[in-house]
Amino acid sequence: MIQNIFLLLGSNVGDRHAHLTAARRLIDQKAGPVLFQSAEYETAPWGKTDQANFLNQALQIETDLSPMDLLQMLKAIEKEVGRTETEKWGPRIIDIDILFYGDQVVDHTDLQVPHPYLAERSFALRPLAEINPDFVHPVLHLTVQEMLEACAE
Repeated sequence: MIQNIFLLLGSNVGDRHAHLTAARRLIDQKAGPVLFQSAEYETAPWGKTDQANFLNQALQIETDLSPMDLLQMLKAIEKEVGRTETEKWGPRIIDIDILFYGDQVVDHTDLQVPHPYLAERSFALRPLAEINPDFVHPVLHLTVQEMLEACAE
């Protein structure tokens, strides 16, 4: 069954724009067509602040992959773009997060959807609000725009 998925791309190492472009192209080819993409936003790092700023971009895609299969595909795409394992919240060539998988809630050791920190992260909410401000969080029952307005960050 085809699902609407919202992703967040981020990069703060090397040619950040090129990394986002490569990831977006591979997602479109391998995971599902990119329906909408936000502008690229330069944002300060979150969690571990002693590193370079990120470029972030939200995407809306369609896929028939299950949540876990999508996660595996996105991890493979990260590696193809050049990501290597780093410290948690550390610098990275590319990071691809699943923000929403339709209106489903996924609570697995390797994947939590909706993204557990989404409501606290303006760097994710701002680009997401650009492409779909009225999408309703299936747990919080707030729109993306409402979460952005309430975000203390």
